[in-house]
Amino acid sequence: MKEGNKNKLLFPELSYKVNGVMFDVYKQLGPGHHEKYYQKAIAIGLKREKIKFEEQYYVPLKMDDEIVGKYFLDFLVEDTVVVEIKRGKLVPIKNIQQTKQYLSALGLKLAIIVSFTYDGAVINRILNEY
Repeated sequence: MKEGNKNKLLFPELSYKVNGVMFDVYKQLGPGHHEKYYQKAIAIGLKREKIKFEEQYYVPLKMDDEIVGKYFLDFLVEDTVVVEIKRGKLVPIKNIQQTKQYLSALGLKLAIIVSFTYDGAVINRILNEY
């Protein structure tokens, strides 16, 4: 990475809008709900903000053009950013690794994992560095 690009944030405007939706969902719903309710609320917020997205986005995992597995992302936003929803304060490393696999399978650079906790919505940015 070039020194000039070291501190450059990927998709800053889109990230800011998506994060705003997450914080608004938490503000309106609060903590302790099932992920599926947060997902429905996030979809409403993304629509309100006129952000293009697909829910439960299907991603086939292939070898030699044969499907060997499949993933379903919580959201693919603007064909650019993967958004995953979690509950609880800590995001287990397996969830981070899985999210990196999503990025790799799609050839994308950025994912946002939002954790809805009793202390607020916690945003984690995951980068695909390959």
